[in-house]
Parts: sequence; structure tokens; C-alpha cells
Amino acid sequence: MSAPHTTDGAIARVTAFYDAHPINEEQILHTLRARGIALEGLSEETLQEFDQDHFGGTAANEVLARAAGMRARLRVLDVCSGMGGPARYFAHYFGCRVTGLDFTYTRFLGAQRLTRVVGLDHLVDFCHGNALEMPFPDASFDVVVGQEAWCHVPDKPRLVAECARVLVPGGVIAFTDILRRESLDEEETARLQREMAFPSLETLDGYAALLAASGCTLERREDLSEEWARILVARLAMYRSLESETVHKFGTAHFQRWDDTYAFFVGLYGTGRLGGGRFVARKR
Repeated sequence: MSAPHTTDGAIARVTAFYDAHPINEEQILHTLRARGIALEGLSEETLQEFDQDHFGGTAANEVLARAAGMRARLRVLDVCSGMGGPARYFAHYFGCRVTGLDFTYTRFLGAQRLTRVVGLDHLVDFCHGNALEMPFPDASFDVVVGQEAWCHVPDKPRLVAECARVLVPGGVIAFTDILRRESLDEEETARLQREMAFPSLETLDGYAALLAASGCTLERREDLSEEWARILVARLAMYRSLESETVHKFGTAHFQRWDDTYAFFVGLYGTGRLGGGRFVARKR
């Protein structure tokens, strides 16, 4: 890996961030038990109400899948797949074969276990690996997707180039991500790096340029900033509703730090300094 002194530190921060995230395997299982839902015979239709750790939930999955042209037997790679909620959704509803790639080992393990519980491990598998050094041959997938997780990857040009490398010619890359809109000052940038594990953030134009440089033709680009600003207000309230579970697992001080950090993050959307985008491009 190039520039290990830069990327290794960023990856370590991402791992620590998600190891202590309020949405985790234990929290999902605790919520299922609290609602009297048995794991035996658990369906994807039920699990998807609890395992979608991205903005917009299953509706966002549906938009991305249809934009990417997902269908049965296509090979799909979910880059930075987390707990595996979208990967399971795509396989269950579209019949495609999905591989999830994630660097955080706890999420890699949790995604595997949850997938086995709902009986989708014949269509969905997970790989513990680095998005900047994908352990796949060239032209391995028909579709590459991601949902607002690439903000955590330190080298965006290399990330997009790797996504293009593993796509077949004519394959589709479809993703959403957290973006810069207005200039962030040094203190805000440092805090996002330190507390949210965002080593850098791209812009709408920046991702468009990176896709073109990696041999992809942009077919769709949407500014989701206003929609996400509304979603994030509700998301902050949701995280606050998990206070007891978070305190039980990580302690009161962690919950207070997380609450302060996420309120700061949501505030940057309210002032228009952060935003979001959806991109669909085809490999030439």
C-alpha cells in the first residue's frame, strides 16, 4: 500500500470508530429480543427493519439497486459493507450474488453471522479487506456499490480506481457519499478527522472527475444534501433513543462523547457546510 504512514492511521481511526458505534450486532440482537422476535426462522423482511445503518434505509437501497440495474445472477460488490444490511437486501429482492468488503473485523464477523441467521449465506459472502487494495482480480464484478461509507477511506483517487479495476467493461458503479459543500475551517476539519474518522471528503464535482479519470462515464449525479439534512435530524434522535444500550456496552462517557460529536456533524448539514450525493457511472 502506498503512503502507509497516512493510510494506516486513518484506517485505525475508522476501525476504532465502528468498534464503538451505537449500531452494532449486539444492539441489533438486543432490539430483536426486546420485541419478542426469535432468531430461529428470522426473515430478511424482519431483520431489514433493524440492520440498515445508512441514510434512507431500505428506500435508499431500492433507489441504488434500480439505478445500478441489479438483477438475478449479477455479481455485486458492496465496498465498505458494514453490518451487511444492504448486501442482504440486494440479494433477497434482486437475486444477485453479493460480496461485501469491509476492513472493520467486528463488522465483518457480525455481517456474516446475521446473514447466516436469515439464510442468505448462499447468495451473500463477506471479505475482510482494504478498499484501497481489493483482494479481487480485475473484472470480477458487474456492479460496485457503496452507501455513505467512502468518506472514511483516505485515498479517494485510489479507491475509485480500485472500484473501476474490479468492474467488468460496461459494469456499473453506483454509490452515495458524504460530501464537502462549503469550506470547512481547520478546527472543523480536524474534528471530523478525529471524531468521525473522515480523513478527507470529496465534492460532487470531485467524484465526477475521479470517475472520469478511472475510465467511467457518469450517467447520473444527484445532490442529496437537503434530503440528508432532514434525515440526519431524525437519525440523531434515533441514536439518542439508544442511550441505555450504548451506555451498557460502552459506558456513559462514550455515549456523551458520541452525542456531542454527532450533534456537531448534524449541525454542519444544517448550515450547508456538508452535503451528500448519489453517483451512477458505467465503465467504458
